[in-house]
Amino acid sequence: MRGKVMFLGGLAVGYVLGTREGRERYNQLVTAARRILDHPTVQEARGVVQAQANRIYAEGKDVVSDKLGHTRIGERLMSAQPTGHDGATTHVDAVTPS
Repeated sequence: MRGKVMFLGGLAVGYVLGTREGRERYNQLVTAARRILDHPTVQEARGVVQAQANRIYAEGKDVVSDKLGHTRIGERLMSAQPTGHDGATTHVDAVTPS
């Protein structure tokens, strides 16, 4: 799916850059794209996809943290991670094995 979206995006960019019709055609394409992106169905689908991506990310993060947390390297990584004011990791220093 991501490959198809990237291909279509590349196709659109190539068309816009390669067109001889100039700025007027570019403005028509931008207007059409904005109309599509602002459509309620597209916005709803975007919200659903974003929610699924967040859920999958959280589940994957939990699984990796759980599995990695039982190793020496995982324990060192978890103890070496400084966190920001909201608890999110802001930077991870390189950890060298002892």
